[in-house]
Amino acid sequence: MASKKTLEEKIGATKENLKENLNTIRAGRANPSLLDRVTVDYYGSPTPLKALANVSVPDPRTLLITPFDPKSISNIEKGINEANIGINPSNDGKVIRLAMPTLTEERRKELTKSVKKYGEEAKVAIRNVRREENEALKKQQKDGELTEDDVKSAMNDIQKTVDKAIKDIDEMVAAKDKEVMAV
Repeated sequence: MASKKTLEEKIGATKENLKENLNTIRAGRANPSLLDRVTVDYYGSPTPLKALANVSVPDPRTLLITPFDPKSISNIEKGINEANIGINPSNDGKVIRLAMPTLTEERRKELTKSVKKYGEEAKVAIRNVRREENEALKKQQKDGELTEDDVKSAMNDIQKTVDKAIKDIDEMVAAKDKEVMAV
């Protein structure tokens, strides 16, 4: 029988991916996870920003990046610019400050479209997992490994798990929407 554990692992991975994608969307507030995908060329090798500097939030609209190695500050600044996060870093020689610009109503609406798109992609991924699991069950029934009742019962369990996951995704998307639209 198709493994419920496998189904839940795939759904968990999809939710985690959605969470990461939603964290990269700027909601007007300073959030260190905005810099998760920033890589810096450090002595010839691409290195995650987290490994090179401490990122703090001194106030709701500012990220403060303090490099462990003061010589790497220009590389970090270059990495932030190349990551194209929409914020220009200001460097005072010791730390880099990222000031979050306030979002216009139009920009907020664009961001909510992105949030909904990420949510829809996650739902499609979960539906694909459901389809794969159901096909595996049907194949097992065809091969004589499972009875029709076992397959129907397992499909109902899969559907309940999928319904709960989609409800969770809708809640994550609604929460991020609310965060983005808050002024």
